[in-house]
Amino acid sequence: MLVSGAGTNLQALLDTVHGREAQIVAVASSVADATALERARNRDVPVRVFARADYPNRQARDEALADWLGERGARVVVLAGYMALLSEKFLERFPAAVINVHPSLLPAFPGLHAIEQALDYGVQVVGVTVHFVDTGVDTGPVILQRAIELPARMSDPDEVLAALRPLEHALLPEAVRLLARGAVRIDPEHPRRVIVDG
Repeated sequence: MLVSGAGTNLQALLDTVHGREAQIVAVASSVADATALERARNRDVPVRVFARADYPNRQARDEALADWLGERGARVVVLAGYMALLSEKFLERFPAAVINVHPSLLPAFPGLHAIEQALDYGVQVVGVTVHFVDTGVDTGPVILQRAIELPARMSDPDEVLAALRPLEHALLPEAVRLLARGAVRIDPEHPRRVIVDG
């Protein structure tokens, strides 16, 4: 699992699927003081920091990161608030096995500041997407989505994020469960589509 911040989605996974349908074997961060690392340590999950400044380039960092995850037996890589782009070489190491949770209904509002983008656009429905990661920015095939109506007069991004948190904390574990039992695959005839079995 890759994190950069508070780790509320990591905590949701630790509380729901870890040790049950799936095992979180490692947590890596791009930020040394990320609160998420303490959450992992509290559950005896190995942690390591891969700060960009510690490597000559992104490729070197990603290679070291992929090696470390592979040594720990990672089969699926979950990005939960990981604020760094991954190289194509990293994605090739975990084909169709890197997923991300994003606070918008993709393909609307990809990238940074998705909630601010949505509010600026004036949307009345907001949501969360769990998707496969590809070489674009939030452009990979959608696995799961859920939406809520934006409460009247809610215009503070932090309030919207708080309203979306329960969706994230439900959808991400659901996606991990599906992947753990091999129930999710990309449609070979339509690579933008995901097939969910059962």
